[in-house]
Amino acid sequence: MKVAIVHEWLESYAGSERVVEQMLLLWPQADLFVVCDVLPEGERGFLKGRPVRTSFIQKLPFARKHFRKYLSLMPIAVEQFDLSGYDLVLSSNHAVAKGVITGPGQLHVSYVHSPMRYAWDLQHQYLRQAGLERGPMSLYTRWLLHRMRLWDRSTASRVDSVVANSRYIAERIEKVWRCPSTVIHPPVDVERFTLGEAREDHYLIAARMVPYKRVELVVEAFRGMPDRRLVVCGDGPGAALVRAAAAGAPNIELRGRVAQAELVRLTRTARAFVYAAEEDFGIGMVEAQACGTPLIAFGRGGARDIVRPETGILFPEQSVGAITAAVQRFEAVAASIRPEACRENALRFSIAAFRERFHAHVEGLLAERAAA
Repeated sequence: MKVAIVHEWLESYAGSERVVEQMLLLWPQADLFVVCDVLPEGERGFLKGRPVRTSFIQKLPFARKHFRKYLSLMPIAVEQFDLSGYDLVLSSNHAVAKGVITGPGQLHVSYVHSPMRYAWDLQHQYLRQAGLERGPMSLYTRWLLHRMRLWDRSTASRVDSVVANSRYIAERIEKVWRCPSTVIHPPVDVERFTLGEAREDHYLIAARMVPYKRVELVVEAFRGMPDRRLVVCGDGPGAALVRAAAAGAPNIELRGRVAQAELVRLTRTARAFVYAAEEDFGIGMVEAQACGTPLIAFGRGGARDIVRPETGILFPEQSVGAITAAVQRFEAVAASIRPEACRENALRFSIAAFRERFHAHVEGLLAERAAA
């Protein structure tokens, strides 16, 4: 059986690339197609020397640094991949990968990390953050995103089976594409995180400091709880906002970007891991649970799939008051949350669990097709 795997672009070894890695391990004979490949040499280990087939965008001027500026060409680019000789096509989609063209004799399964966020419900947030709320470039960008929405919706019908990485993404798929999906959570390397035993007095938040992570909200909440210690790990364009929120608060420690070993130590010894972002899934929350650490998380997005009553607390809105109340609720029940229960919960999202579920899903579809 000939297998093709299609991914948007290779830029860093992050969450979506970890899904592609598992696809390559499940179907080692597969050929890999991407719009653009700018992955640094030090992060290419998961490819195991495999050749990567790129689109014409790879050769366009300045594409290695600014390939996202060619978004308007990406639908055309993925449609130029000749996949006619493949029996099985697997796409890893958060933008355009699902738009590849396949024939009636081929099975196309798309693992969807999210529909194109910036073209759908996050369009206005994207325009604000990019400074494109007014002017000629704003009009052009709005027109482009309108065209991308039409293409994105229409190409959903090209997929034989849509797989969503969480219930939240399944709901978004139903909303924007009007099609059903199967939820299979992404693989998390829980074995890298061991169960913590001795707990210290700190709460922990670890996240890239970008606006939607709402790290400053957590900091502001703990600023109002001077008897509780918060450790903040991470860096990014929103770091100045976080520093301003923490200014003068002796109970808040800003650690910046820390080494992986230190992050694991801080997670294993934390009273709880606090998270205020609305995530598609939330790998960091699963890693905290793998350490036996309870969660205090915003109750929308992937957190609904991760947090159980016996492993943490969900709060209803992204506000200082809601976070403060959640910390107080957590402390009232903390003694009943066992580290072993948190660890057991994390194992639901292991690499082995992903491989078993995704392989069984695809093989079941192939068997149905063969029997038809």
